[in-house]
Amino acid sequence: MTVSEARWRELVEVNLHFNRSIIAMTDQVQYGVMEHWTYAKTGKGDCEDYVLEKRRELVRRGWPASTLLITVVLDKEGNGHAVLTVVTDRGEFVLDNQTDQILPWSKSELTFIKRQSPTDPNAWIELGRTLGRPDIVTAGTR
Repeated sequence: MTVSEARWRELVEVNLHFNRSIIAMTDQVQYGVMEHWTYAKTGKGDCEDYVLEKRRELVRRGWPASTLLITVVLDKEGNGHAVLTVVTDRGEFVLDNQTDQILPWSKSELTFIKRQSPTDPNAWIELGRTLGRPDIVTAGTR
């Protein structure tokens, strides 16, 4: 995906909008189950609900789904977490509900576990528990 200034502003706008409009709430509290992947229909949600909303909005704005990859990571505290990786001509960037800052994956301080395949959204690519370090080759840098 070629990222013009306008496209970059879209990323920032979408990231900020959902980070600020969804109230953080675990699936256990909201649905009574450990994990329930859904859109934030109630205005509340956990990390994957933010990711699904951001992805849906960017696709609605014309971003190819193949460049918007749901990614499973360990956050800075070592907890399981989901973020949206955006593959662009300027590199791969992370949209994360834990920060409003959009960072290159290598500067995110996340440990990458697996992410959606760009060619098959139902397939997952193992990323080998790679800490955001550019000197380690992952599926995203090959």
